[in-house]
Amino acid sequence: MAANGASCEQPQKRAGPKDKQNGKPTDLSVRDRRQKDKDERLSLVLWRRPVTTLQYFLLETLIMLKEWTYKLWHRRGAVFLLLVLCSLFSVTYSAEGAHQEYVQYLEKKFLWCAYWVGLGILSSVGLGTGLHTFLLYLGPHIASVTLAAYECGSIDFPEPPYPDEIVCPDDGQLEGSVSLFSIMSKVRLEACMWGAGTAIGELPPYFMARAARQSGADPDDEDYEEFEEMLEQAEDAQDFVTRAKLGVQHMVQKVGFFGILACASIPNPLFDLAGITCGHFLVPFWTFFGATLIGKAVIKMHIQKLFVIITFSNHIVEQMVSLIGSVPRVGPSLQKPFSQYLEAQKNKLHHFGMKTGDDNWLSWVFEKVVLVMVCYFIISIINSMAQSYAKRLQQLRNSEEKTK
Repeated sequence: MAANGASCEQPQKRAGPKDKQNGKPTDLSVRDRRQKDKDERLSLVLWRRPVTTLQYFLLETLIMLKEWTYKLWHRRGAVFLLLVLCSLFSVTYSAEGAHQEYVQYLEKKFLWCAYWVGLGILSSVGLGTGLHTFLLYLGPHIASVTLAAYECGSIDFPEPPYPDEIVCPDDGQLEGSVSLFSIMSKVRLEACMWGAGTAIGELPPYFMARAARQSGADPDDEDYEEFEEMLEQAEDAQDFVTRAKLGVQHMVQKVGFFGILACASIPNPLFDLAGITCGHFLVPFWTFFGATLIGKAVIKMHIQKLFVIITFSNHIVEQMVSLIGSVPRVGPSLQKPFSQYLEAQKNKLHHFGMKTGDDNWLSWVFEKVVLVMVCYFIISIINSMAQSYAKRLQQLRNSEEKTK
C-alpha cells in the first residue's frame, strides 16, 4: 500500500526496475554490487594490470579449449565424418592425374573466399568492437582494382587471388571500354564474401539472447543488460541514440524479415543490437540470418562497392589531387607525395617486378596504421578474455556467498 500511495503522491517519478519473478523492486545493494563487479572487470587491462591480465587470459584460454574439446567429444560422429572427408580430399589432392587442374582451381577459390569471409567475421564480431577490415583491406583492394582498371584500360588482370601486384595485360584496350559495372563485377566475389562474413559475425548475440529468453535466465551480459534497460526506459527515452535504438528494435519486431533487411542493407552502426533483439523476441533463425545475409552480402555491399569505385575513378582522383594543391600554404607540400604515390602505383602496373624508387611515405604511414590497429585488436581480445575469466571468479564468489 505504501508503494501505491507513494506512486499516487508523486506520479512524475517512474517506479524502479521490477524483478522478473516476484514483481518487487530490485534491491539497490545488488545493483551496486553488480556495478562494482563490472568496474572491477573493466579495470583489468594490459596497461594497468599486465601480469594479472595475462594470467587470466591464459586461464580463460585453457577453459575455452576444455569446453570446445568437450563439445567436440559429444559430437564425435560429426567430427569423425569430417575427418574422413578431409582424408579423402587429402588423398585426392596429393594423387597425380588430370583432376589436379580442377583441384587447384577449387583450392584457390576456397582459400580466397575463406580469406574474405574471415575478414568479414572479424569486422562484425564483438558488437562493434571488431577489426575494421573494410577500411583496412576490402576498401583499399577495391580502390586498387579501380585505379588499375582505368590505368590499364582493361579488367583482364589475372583472376583472384592476384599476384603480389596487379599487372596490366600487354594488349590493353581503349580507356573508354572500362565501365563502372565491369569493375563491380571484377570485385563482386570478394565483396560478397566479406559481406557474408559480417552476417555470420552477427549470429553469436542472436543465439545468446535466444537461449536466455527460452531458458528464462537473466544472463550477466553487459550488452543484454543494456538492451533490457532500453526496453524498460522506452517511454522515458529522450536522447537521440536511445530513440534510434528503439526505432531499430520496433522495426525488427513489427516488420520482421523486411525490417531486418532494411536495417542490414544500409551502413547502420546500431545494427549491433539487431541480433539481440531478434533473439530476445524469438525471431526464427532463417528469418534473421536470411535477411541479414541478403542485406549485408548483396544490397549493402553493392552500395559500399559503388561508393569506393566512384570515389577512386580516374578523373575524380585527379580532381582530388588538384584540390589538395589548392589548399593555402600546406597544399603544395601535401599534393606532391600524393602525386608521387599515384605515379608510383601506375608505374608498378606497367613494370611488374621492377623497382620504382623509394617507397612513398604515404604507403609507410598506411602500413603502420594497419599494424597499430591489428595490435590494438589483439590487445582487446586479450583484455576481453581476461575480463571474462574475472567474471567467472565473481560469479563463483557470489554463489558461495549466497549458500552461506
